[in-house]
Amino acid sequence: MGTIFRIANREIKRLFSGRIYRFCLFFVPLFSCLFFLSLMHQGLPVKLPIAVVDLDNTVSSRSLVRQLDRMEGIEVAAEYSAFNWAQTEMQKGNIYGIFFIPRHFAQETVSGKQPVLSFYTNNSYLMAASLTFKDMKTTATLAAGAVALQTGRAKGYSDKQIMANVQPVVIESHPIGNPWLNYSVYLNNVILPGILALMIMCITVYSIGIEIKEKTVWEWLPSEKSSIIPPLIGKLLPQTILFLIVGLLLFFILYIGLQFPMNGNFGNMIVALFLLIVSSQALGLFMIGCFPTLRLGLSFACLFGMLAFSISGFSFPVNAMYPQMQALSNVFPLRHYFLIYVDQALNGRALFYSWPHYLALFGFLVLPFLILRNLSWSLKYAPYKP
Repeated sequence: MGTIFRIANREIKRLFSGRIYRFCLFFVPLFSCLFFLSLMHQGLPVKLPIAVVDLDNTVSSRSLVRQLDRMEGIEVAAEYSAFNWAQTEMQKGNIYGIFFIPRHFAQETVSGKQPVLSFYTNNSYLMAASLTFKDMKTTATLAAGAVALQTGRAKGYSDKQIMANVQPVVIESHPIGNPWLNYSVYLNNVILPGILALMIMCITVYSIGIEIKEKTVWEWLPSEKSSIIPPLIGKLLPQTILFLIVGLLLFFILYIGLQFPMNGNFGNMIVALFLLIVSSQALGLFMIGCFPTLRLGLSFACLFGMLAFSISGFSFPVNAMYPQMQALSNVFPLRHYFLIYVDQALNGRALFYSWPHYLALFGFLVLPFLILRNLSWSLKYAPYKP
C-alpha cells in the first residue's frame, strides 16, 4: 500500500503539471459535451432548405407549396420555373431536396388522371436527405388524401366511407424510451462516454509509454525483482478517480441539467460508467503491453477507439452488419455500455437483462494479465525504439 500511495502521489503531480494530461482529462470531454449538446440542442435538424419547381402555378399547387413550407423539418428556400436551375443549386449544396409539381397538376387532379408528384434528395447528406424525404413524402400523401376526400364528397359519399378507402389501416406510432425521437438523447448519451473512453485509452498508453521513452521507469518501479502490479495500480488510480469525476459531471449535465430520460436506476448507470472507465484502462494496458513503444501504442489506441464509434451499434445497427462484424463488435467496451444504456436508461428494464454486458465489461480486466510478463520485461530491460 505504501508503494501504491507513493506512486499515486507522483502521478497526481504529473497529471496536473502536464499539458497533454490536462487536455485529454478535462478539455476534450468537456469541450465535446458543449459542442455536441449545442449542435443538437433542437433534437433534430429543422428548417432544412429545399426548392420547389412549380410548373402548374395554380391555386391548388400554391396551396400545396404553402402546406410543404409549414412542415417543421423543411423550409421552402427557393422556387424555380425550371428543374435544371434547382438541380444546379442542389449540386452546389445550397438545398437538400427538390419538390417537383408537374404541369396541369390541378386539371389532372380534378379529372382523376393521377398526376405524379416527384421529389428528389441529395443523399450525400444522409440525415438531411432522410428528413427532407420524410417531410416531402408526408406532404404528398396528405395531398393525395385531400384529393380523394374532395372527389368522394363530389360523388355523394360520407367522410367515414371516404376515409375507409383512403386509409383502410390506421397506424399509431408509440416510440418507447425516447418518444420525442430526439437525436440528442439517443446519440449524446453514447458519443460523450465514447469520447471519454477514447481519451482513457490514449492517456493510459501515453502515461506508460512516456516513461519508457524518457527512461524514467525506475522512478516509479520499486526494484528490478518486484512485481509491477502495485506500481501500475498506483499509476492508474488517480486517473481512474479523475475520469470518474468527469464522467459523473457528464451524467449531471445530461440527466439532471438537461433532463434526459432516465427510466431505470441511476446507480446502475454509474456502475456501467465505472466499468467502462476501468475496462478502457485495461485495454490501454493491453495495447502498450503488446506494442511497448509510445508511437505504436498510441496508434493502436486511436485506431481501436475510433472504430468503436462505427461498430458499437448506435450509428449503424449491428444486426445489419456481416456476421463477422457482429461478432467483432463485442470486443469494444462501448458496445456493451451502449446496450446497458438502452436497457437501463431508455427502457428501464430490470438489471437481470443487462448482466451479460456488465460481465463483459468486467471481463476486459483480464486483458492486462495476458501481457503482464511482456510489459514487465519491456519496462525493465527493453531499449526504447522510436
